[in-house]
Amino acid sequence: MLVPTSKAAKKMGVTLVTLQRHIAAKTVEAPELQIVKGVAVRLWSASDIAKARKVLAAVKPGRKKKV
Repeated sequence: MLVPTSKAAKKMGVTLVTLQRHIAAKTVEAPELQIVKGVAVRLWSASDIAKARKVLAAVKPGRKKKV
């Protein structure tokens, strides 16, 4: 079953904004945009969600310390 980004974020346990930020930073590999009724959406499969959940679990929250 394919779900939009907002529902995928809920399944991952993060907010939509957090998931979009990780997509923009390329820490999470997002599925390609698809056109549905004239609107561009990302449709996530169960395997896409599992991969992203694994990556997000490894990301430490907060600022990175300068060395």
